[in-house]
Amino acid sequence: MAPSRPPPSPPAPTPRGGGGPRRAPAPRRAVTVFPVLVVLAGAAGLALPGTFAAYGTDVPYLLGVVMFCMGLTMSLDDFKGVARRPWVVLLGLAAHYVIMPGLGWLIAHLLHLSPALAAGVILVGCAPSGTASNVVTYLARGDVALSVSVATVSTVLAPLLTPPLTLLLAGQYLPVDAGSMVTDILKTVLLPVVAGLVVRLLAGRLVDRVLGAMPWLSSLAIAAIVAVVVAGSAHALKSAALTVLLAVVIHNGCGLALGYGCGRLSRLGRPASRAMAFEVGMQNSGLAASLATAHFSPLAALPAAVFSVWHNISGALVAAWMARRTNAPAGAAGQ
Repeated sequence: MAPSRPPPSPPAPTPRGGGGPRRAPAPRRAVTVFPVLVVLAGAAGLALPGTFAAYGTDVPYLLGVVMFCMGLTMSLDDFKGVARRPWVVLLGLAAHYVIMPGLGWLIAHLLHLSPALAAGVILVGCAPSGTASNVVTYLARGDVALSVSVATVSTVLAPLLTPPLTLLLAGQYLPVDAGSMVTDILKTVLLPVVAGLVVRLLAGRLVDRVLGAMPWLSSLAIAAIVAVVVAGSAHALKSAALTVLLAVVIHNGCGLALGYGCGRLSRLGRPASRAMAFEVGMQNSGLAASLATAHFSPLAALPAAVFSVWHNISGALVAAWMARRTNAPAGAAGQ
């Protein structure tokens, strides 16, 4: 999940949340600092489980803050972008909701995960795109407009897609109340996003003045979620940590590779394929953690907490590598 999103401003997109080129470093700094902040939050939750575990019921509200910040960074242009290239956005959406849920189920099977961890990994896969994918696509010199469009549509459709996919793939491990999950996603994701978008439309100038703070507010909220989730499963963390990390690294890495490959096989070009990589491989782990805590157990939320850290680290590294390949002399390497 992510701190901020860049806008599709061709031909040279500038990060959303920063207001333009001069303030572009804000979301980049947030993406860079975010993993460190989340690691520190996780360490705090592990060291003081009694302090943070008591706030388990506040996780949905913290997620609501993140999604409201996302709504503030959105505009009607995001939806116009969908209309301009509907089939490409549909391809990205299909790739996201097929590849990541399928990978989650396969990894849970191959690693013989416990029911709680298996359900948690699958739930991460069934979540919509993480908003960090847009900033990372920008840093990778990918197709930001496509990234924003796919992330927007996957978030809007999450109430319709995430619960049934979770029921289908994770129902064999733990009971899944898909109807209740739909309601929770509507309340914690769609409603805050719409509210943020409405505020942006009604008070655009005022919102523009504070957009630079949105990445940091989102980062703090996600860090708080991770601290609470880790605290709730602190007793089982020592035995499950390596297994969860392995599952997350495989899940994220395969998602990035398959997303990029899907774009290349569809002949979308390198910028669009880079966007596909991040839209498939990076997840709204905050939503997954919230749903796992509410519907399964704190242990089931652990994969989402680890994913929240790892996908930002891997995304930043892959984006830096792609950007360097763009700057490389012609014929030096093709990706």
